[in-house]
Amino acid sequence: MSPWEAVAVVAAGLGAGTINTIVGSGTLITFPVLLAFGLPPVTANVSNTLGLVPGAISGALGYRAELKGQRSRLLRLGTASTLGGLLGAILLLVLPADAFKAIVPVLIGIALVLVVAQPWLAKRLAARPDGSTHAEGGVALLLGIFATGIYGGYFGAAQGVLLLGLMGSLLNEELQRINAAKNILAVLVNGVAAIVFLFVAPIDWTAALLIAIGSVVGGQIGARVGRRLPPVALRGLIVVVGLVAIAKLLLG
Repeated sequence: MSPWEAVAVVAAGLGAGTINTIVGSGTLITFPVLLAFGLPPVTANVSNTLGLVPGAISGALGYRAELKGQRSRLLRLGTASTLGGLLGAILLLVLPADAFKAIVPVLIGIALVLVVAQPWLAKRLAARPDGSTHAEGGVALLLGIFATGIYGGYFGAAQGVLLLGLMGSLLNEELQRINAAKNILAVLVNGVAAIVFLFVAPIDWTAALLIAIGSVVGGQIGARVGRRLPPVALRGLIVVVGLVAIAKLLLG
């Protein structure tokens, strides 16, 4: 990897760490960059997952004030996320690489739709009448969190948007506290997948380290300024790089 490519990967990690802390879908920045520099799709996905774990931890720590009083909720939902992430990581490893190439463009497309729809989702959650949801989401939320964990362990782009949508729709809770919980669940999913990948998956350690450096800084930026930063430009960037990733995967 050339020095300029290394700088680009760090920058992508910084952007992904920032966006992941604010809402999610930072993978749509880092994953296409790794593909552009010649990494095979599975290696790029695995290296990206490893690199984004430190950034997810950084962002979660930045939101620690909003985590107060959520311990029992996070233990319950975290168990579902961890089990789902483990299953998703195993699926990535056991399914043929060609299956990954076929599935990922569809997943990215779905993720982009979620990213574009996020402002509507946020308004819908903000306008939600008090008391309209179950206090802890019930079985539906557990199953949804588990399914999102599978997706996150397998690929993970817009995992945060999926988590925000699920918890926002099924929990009677402030959106900022939901976002804090989302960061913890994403850490668990990415963390358990990373542990699996460490032992059995092809990893580009240089790429993973460079993404980690950028994502740690980005996690702190996201936690500090995320509530005030207009998301329009970030969302537009995600859509552009996501479309580039789809085109690259489809065109080979």
